[in-house]
Amino acid sequence: MTAQQRKIILTITVTYTILILYFMLLAFGRADNASRGTGYTFIFMPEDFFRLPGLSDLLRPTLIDIVSFGNIAAFIPFGILIPWLYRRIGFMRFMALFVLSILVVETVQALTLLGSFDMNDVIQNSVGAAIGFGAYKLGFRTRHFWRNIAITGLSAVVLMIVVWGTFGLVDKVFAKEMGPFVALNDLRDGTGNPSTGTGRYNFIIGGEHIEPQYNVYRAEDNDRETYSYQLGNKELYLYFNYGVPDEEDVHGSLSVTVDGEELLSASVGDQRHELNMSSIYLERGHELTIIIKGNVKLWDVGFREMSYSWNRGEES
Repeated sequence: MTAQQRKIILTITVTYTILILYFMLLAFGRADNASRGTGYTFIFMPEDFFRLPGLSDLLRPTLIDIVSFGNIAAFIPFGILIPWLYRRIGFMRFMALFVLSILVVETVQALTLLGSFDMNDVIQNSVGAAIGFGAYKLGFRTRHFWRNIAITGLSAVVLMIVVWGTFGLVDKVFAKEMGPFVALNDLRDGTGNPSTGTGRYNFIIGGEHIEPQYNVYRAEDNDRETYSYQLGNKELYLYFNYGVPDEEDVHGSLSVTVDGEELLSASVGDQRHELNMSSIYLERGHELTIIIKGNVKLWDVGFREMSYSWNRGEES
């Protein structure tokens, strides 16, 4: 590399760095947001950094799609320019310095209220720099300047596609999805017997006609009824609908516990005839217990299990 070429590359690197810093610290109305003083934001736990927009998303991209893609693509040039300037720098040293620099910029964003510290951004930016470094190593193998540039550009595109596909595969494998709705009365109760007290019938709450699709739980003779089920230590969302029918006096209560921990407690003594809906996330649980008192009716109770791709076949 001649002295003139080095000067040109250094100028490009400095100019591009200033441009990136502008977008990271000043663009998109960041100064206005900082003046409002909404508080510091630090996101240390990465989430969804393996998710990039698909081909269908790029046809009608949203701002989130553009940002996710840009967080990687915009930092590929650093992986090319820095090792081009400093030929002896190794991959590990380059990545260590790059990650440290991004951590500093992200911290400045958060402390100046010009943005947030987001570990997702750090990871995506670093992946972009790594792609650029790999493209440089693949491209700069000859003495022909323009051939090196062409091969490096093509290598960057190919590596980006590979990473794009890999991210999509990893996201698909590790993404959790909700399974089909399972009515609670499809399970067996705590004694191992088929569930009882789940006959369906219609009623009116708050003037709305209710037609339960799966089940109805109630306290026989307006006293107290306890229902117990084994959940099988699964991660799931529980769903409940409850209220007191218009033709009955408003009194009673509802309690939902899992392994002794109360997740839902409702007393309707001071309420009107109102329809209530509730969903509860449950990371793990063995025994579900429902206690109903008075005229409270509970219907279409069930859950959707969260699962990964590798165990969906087993569950079906």
